[in-house]
Amino acid sequence: MRFQNSFIILIVILISFSCDSLEDKKGRFLLKGNEKLKENDPRSAIDFYNEALELDSTYSDAYYNKAMAYLRLNQLEEAISDFSLAIKYQESYAEAYFQRGLSFLDNGEFYKGREDAQWLITNDSDNWKSYFLNGLVEEKLKNYPEALTSFEKAFELNPANSDLLVNQATILFYQKEYASAQKLIEHAEQINPNEPNLHNLRSMILFDLGKYTEALQSVEKAIAIDNQQAYFYNNKGLYLLFLDKSEEGLDLINQSIQMDPKNPFALRNKGIYYVMKGDKISALQYLDELYKSYPEMDLLKEYLEKAQAL
Repeated sequence: MRFQNSFIILIVILISFSCDSLEDKKGRFLLKGNEKLKENDPRSAIDFYNEALELDSTYSDAYYNKAMAYLRLNQLEEAISDFSLAIKYQESYAEAYFQRGLSFLDNGEFYKGREDAQWLITNDSDNWKSYFLNGLVEEKLKNYPEALTSFEKAFELNPANSDLLVNQATILFYQKEYASAQKLIEHAEQINPNEPNLHNLRSMILFDLGKYTEALQSVEKAIAIDNQQAYFYNNKGLYLLFLDKSEEGLDLINQSIQMDPKNPFALRNKGIYYVMKGDKISALQYLDELYKSYPEMDLLKEYLEKAQAL
């Protein structure tokens, strides 16, 4: 009788263990993937997340984390697919909507990004990220008043975030409202003086105002804080062109293109360099094609006409 009771107890223990082991196993694979992601090894992280998904094909967190790993590899289509699966199996997954919306923007799918932003505003209206994403979408669509309103609302919900002031200032910069933009930059600097984007944006305003030396000093502050941003080097290169340091400027523009070959502003700046050098053929190779896609880009029409007149 004692043996029989022990046997029954053993069976109960084994059943309990087997019931818990699926959650434990997939959780361990998720944690191992997270560790690999922290070690900046996204490919190994993806392998662990896939192991978790083999155990549970509806595991939303594994899809979400796998999507974040794909973003590290700049594989946007794969990331979007996995964010969508995370949402499929957890319909209220707000962070997955947010990250998918950002990924849509990076992938040029602005209206899909807008759908995710609108879902967030409807279902997560107390979260600053909902309005931040909507602001980014409207900025991409050049709906600047709507973008500004969204960034203002995001800042109301998160007043410690200096980036949100820089976002507002950027919209004002696009609208050539330099004084208002500078006030917001000063406010952002009071919150976080080590925010590189505020120094870069200030440099762009100073450049537009013809203050090239001050623009250079400001973008150099941005680079000192964050030396991984291609557009900082591109801006510094442009300012050097206008300070008669064309070869030094070209080196930085080329460096920017190597870091981000898709930046049309860097290609424009290279065209400006060739105009300044009197090289009509090279200038037109850059500026003529760019003008077909970006006719409203600042300085582009002016320097295309100068190239044509060479």
